[in-house]
This record gives sequence, structure tokens and C-alpha cells, in this order.
Amino acid sequence: MKLSEFKYKLPEELIALEPTESRDEARMLVLNKKTGEIEHKLFKEFINYFDDGDLAILNDTQVFPAKLYGNKEKTGAKIEVFLLRELNSDLKLWDVLVEPARKIRIGNKLYFGVDESMVAEVIDNTTSRGRTLRFLYDGPHDEFKANLFALGQTPLPYYIKREPVPEDAERYQTIFAKNEGAVVAPAAGIHFSRELLKRMEIKGVNQGFLTLHLGLGNFREIDVEDLTKHRMDSEQMLVDETLVQQVNSTKDAGHKVCAVGASVLRALESTTAMDGHIKPYDGWTNKFIFPPYDFSVADAFVTNFHMPYSVMLMLTAAFGGYDNVMNAYQVAIKEKYRFGAYGDAMLII
Repeated sequence: MKLSEFKYKLPEELIALEPTESRDEARMLVLNKKTGEIEHKLFKEFINYFDDGDLAILNDTQVFPAKLYGNKEKTGAKIEVFLLRELNSDLKLWDVLVEPARKIRIGNKLYFGVDESMVAEVIDNTTSRGRTLRFLYDGPHDEFKANLFALGQTPLPYYIKREPVPEDAERYQTIFAKNEGAVVAPAAGIHFSRELLKRMEIKGVNQGFLTLHLGLGNFREIDVEDLTKHRMDSEQMLVDETLVQQVNSTKDAGHKVCAVGASVLRALESTTAMDGHIKPYDGWTNKFIFPPYDFSVADAFVTNFHMPYSVMLMLTAAFGGYDNVMNAYQVAIKEKYRFGAYGDAMLII
């Protein structure tokens, strides 16, 4: 398929700038991928589509406060620094993006905090906007990380055009997040409340967890019309033996597996064996999924409504069928569903 086939007109007022008051009170469009039939529900009704013995797989990655502002030495110019990932904990090296990039060269020092007590030195240029920073901090690593993250803000997506507020630290995060490393939240998981998870447990709908640290590559503009030529950025992921046993036994018993979010679907497909089972995996994936694609593991998929041309929209169309999904998006626009990470959900069954 071509990039241009994933264009649609999204009214700006439908991009959600704030989360719903209660996590599971977001709206949920339900799409039957075989018939194309559409239902309109609330997210807390998710449980009604699953039975005892079914399995929902969630991504337990944790978003860290990746966006901070520093001042350049001598000039005092304000520099936005976006932490991508820690490269070396002993040397306190971080892979970062800087803006404006043209002002930052190797050897420059940046000062952070009101008292400018956190200092970093630029030691490498990784891309046109990217740099490697070495933080000059004497003290234990845990103390350094705590002080660094205290200076940071929640890295809201580019289309949420407002400054982060303290509440975002909790809401741009799932309630089961525990493995730090993401700069993009697994948005579908944000809708799960403690009450909904408890109701699933009582009904016998099992929960399994994997970790995939979502990076900014999910938002990177695709600059090729031929999608076979696009390369996804690699993201770190972990599928452990516990989940492998859960998934494989669920499949063997004939029960349903639901992937919660695009990251989970990509992770499952990155570790599928020839027989449709999954195997343990600890490494990186750059798997890019677009139509047509045959999925091996998930029977159902829940995700948010994504931006035009986005890799998440392409993956959704691959799972639900291109015509079904693009039609559902037109219905969602007509019915004024909310789009983006803080928006409403779509369950494909």
C-alpha cells in the first residue's frame, strides 16, 4: 500500500487535549472485522466482549519525564532537551534531541534547574538534531536520576498543543506501568482502571504483561510513498517466559487473545514462531506492519484513534482491514469521537 492511502481529514477540534475524567469512561467504537459492523460503547464495556479463559495482553512500560529545558553556557540561550534513552549509567551518558539544534556543538555545556546545579556536556553529534550528553554529577546513580527527572516534564505528543501540567505525570501513564523507558505512552492501556481490571479478574479474563519502550519513531514523519521502503526506529522489548506460557496455553485451549495497543501487537508479531506460538525475547524490534498482513497471535485488538499517515493507523488497518478501518474512522469523525493519546478507543473483534 501507499502512504497517500492513509490520508484523511481530521478536524483539529477532535484531537483530545485532556484525558477523560475517569479512565474507563472514554467512548469505545467496536468494529467487527469480518462484517464491518460498528457499535458505540463506553470503554468499561470492554469486558463484555471477553469470556473466562481469554487473555488481555498489556504493555507495562513506564513513561519518564523526558522533556526539560536548559541554558547554554555564556549566552544563556534557552535549549529544549528531550531525553531519549540512557546509554551508560556509570558515565551518565544520554541520547537526546536538542532544539534549536544549530546552537549546540560538541564541547558546549548546558545548565539545568533554577540554581543550574545540574550540568551536562555535549560529547557527540548523533543526528542533525540528536546529541550525546554526559551529565557531570557526583553522587549515586539513583540520586542522579531522581534529580534529573525532577527537572523534567511529561513528554506529551506533538499534536497536544499545550504545555504539560503536573496531572499529566499520572494520566499520560497506565496504572500498571512499572518498567521505565518509554517517551511515548501505550495509549490504549491508559483506559484501564483498577475497577475494570478487577472486574476482568472476577470474570476470569486473564491479564498478561510484556514490555516495549515506545520511542519517538512512532511519530516520525514517513517520507516515502512506497511503504515497503520505510524503516521503523528500533525499540527495546521484553517478552518473558510467564507471558509465553500464558499466550500459548490460551491459544491451545481455543480462547481469545486481545492485544492492548499497537506496541503489544508489534511485540507479539516480533516474537512469533512458525507454529503460531510465541517465544521468549529480550532485545530490540523495528517491525513495521501495514496492510496486507496476516496476524498469528491476537484475535482482538484495542487501540486509540490515530493521526493521518501514522504507523499506528497503518497497523490498525492491517488488523481490521483497510476498508473497514478507514470507514470506521469516518464514522468516528461524524460521531465526534476524540482522537490521539488522550482520546477514545477502538476495539476490533
